[in-house]
Amino acid sequence: MCVYPNRVADAVHALQGSNIPVASVATGFPAGQTPLPQRIQEIEQAVEAGAKEIDVVIARNYVLTGDWQAMYDELQQFRKACGDAHMKTILATGELGSLKQVYQASLVSMMAGSDFIKTSTGKEPTNATLEVSLVMIRALRDYLDRFGYKVGFKPAGGISSAKQAMAWQSLMKEELGDEWLKNDLFRIGASSLLTDIERQLYHYITGHYAAKHHMPMG
Repeated sequence: MCVYPNRVADAVHALQGSNIPVASVATGFPAGQTPLPQRIQEIEQAVEAGAKEIDVVIARNYVLTGDWQAMYDELQQFRKACGDAHMKTILATGELGSLKQVYQASLVSMMAGSDFIKTSTGKEPTNATLEVSLVMIRALRDYLDRFGYKVGFKPAGGISSAKQAMAWQSLMKEELGDEWLKNDLFRIGASSLLTDIERQLYHYITGHYAAKHHMPMG
């Protein structure tokens, strides 16, 4: 369950007794253009309220100008503020200019301590694509080969059908193996996907599809 920082406490309270962790977006989501102290305070507020995962966004200008040191320094501050909470770094790949810069941003994010790298906020004109996901996954593999450290991957934005999700599962299996099919290393941004998964399960059980408006999330 992913919410804004000021709703973390409500989500934690509502989910008491379940095994559903609460995640929070932070750092000026979705653009990352608020002042740095404010972005760090958002992380601290969410963690203090009980968030177990923090989705941070990078300032895209660092990628577009090649200021990798500044990007690394900010992400390290975010990593420190997260404490024991997992940090998922959103690259907003549709705004990074080139696949080479997507690869470089992926490596910098991992070197700064990200537990996951994530394609998109879902707010960009272009969100998760197989092309950009392949580049990020190759960066994951290169990072593992060089440093022996496993970082997770999350495509998000525009994945709305179970068939599309299977394409990403196949990509993970072919590039990184079965281990990256488990949720500690692979997630999908599923806000628009859940209804179709429900419809596919309904079809599997009954042999026909339910109308979308019959599903709880429809």
